[in-house]
Amino acid sequence: MTRLLLVRHGESEYNSAHRFAGHIDIGLTDTGRQQAQRLRHRLVGERIDAVYCSDLQRARLTAEAALEGRNLAVTVCPELREIDYGDVDGLPFAEIKRLHPDLAAKISGSDLDMAFPGGETFLEFVSRVDSFMEKLAGHASGDSVLVVAHGGPLRSLLCSLLSIGQASWWRFRIDNASLTIVDTYPQGAILSQLNETRYLVDAPEPAVGDSPRAQTSRPTDGG
Repeated sequence: MTRLLLVRHGESEYNSAHRFAGHIDIGLTDTGRQQAQRLRHRLVGERIDAVYCSDLQRARLTAEAALEGRNLAVTVCPELREIDYGDVDGLPFAEIKRLHPDLAAKISGSDLDMAFPGGETFLEFVSRVDSFMEKLAGHASGDSVLVVAHGGPLRSLLCSLLSIGQASWWRFRIDNASLTIVDTYPQGAILSQLNETRYLVDAPEPAVGDSPRAQTSRPTDGG
């Protein structure tokens, strides 16, 4: 069995402003930095043999804070970036709806045919994230692997790991600085824990929009 500890980055500057954040490289809010510290305390009892992280700073800063005090190298993986929203990166949904009504309708319906002008199609994004699975496949049984990324890639990974198809992508709630655990076996994977956030109880509430279906104004929760 290989254990995967899947972590979404802490609250970013665009999460708090309810803007789409894809490849745009933004930092954490004060709340996000506090969440990363609370995550570190949560992970104290977890063995971690390897660490992979999106190369965007909101994920890197979360990983660095969560791993403080551990002598672990972080492997930076561009394939773990959030969706490339292209021309609409950084915009609130209301502005996307005004400028690109057809795209907004597909976002609201979590349509797998979504294509972001100047960016990626949803299926290109899925293919990119799936390429990360090759790194996971190289780990020995018994390894515990930390993956720090964004809401979209983590949902896509869950669909691939659990062999349930990307049409179910929107069904997973992945809050800022949350911990999801998947145990993988040769015959498949088991979702052992989804979206744990109780260690953040003393922190301010996560940014609105962390449920992609409850808030159908975005295909991910803002990166």
